Amino acid sequence: MKFKLDENIGQRGINQLKQAGYDVSTVLEQRLISASDPTVIKVCQQEDRCLVTLDIDFSNPLQYVPSQYKGIAVLRLPPRATIDDLTDAIQTLINGLEREDITGKLWIIQRGRIRIYQQSDD
Repeated sequence: MKFKLDENIGQRGINQLKQAGYDVSTVLEQRLISASDPTVIKVCQQEDRCLVTLDIDFSNPLQYVPSQYKGIAVLRLPPRATIDDLTDAIQTLINGLEREDITGKLWIIQRGRIRIYQQSDD
C-alpha cells in the first residue's frame, strides 16, 4: 500500500508508516504545501496513493467520493492534540490496515477506532 501524507502529518507519522513497511510520500516532498484539496487528491489519484490527512474537508464523501480513490484516511484528533495523539491515530490506521483494505473507502480515525464509509452499490 502506498500513502501520501498531507502537510499536517509530521516526521513521526512518516516514520511509523515506513517502519510498518508502507511506501510513504509527502505533500512536503513534492512541494505541494498549501496546494488546494482538489490538487492534493488528484496527485494521490495519479500516483495510486491513499491520502492520510488531518483536513476534515476530505471527510465529505459527496465531495471526495471514496470509490474514486485508493483510499482516504482522515485523522480526527482532540482539541490541543499532542504528538502522542497523532502517533496513536497513525497506529490505529496501521492496525486497521492489518484487518481490512482501505481501497475505495473513507476511514475516519478517532481515539482508537475507525469509522468506515463505503459507497453502496445501489
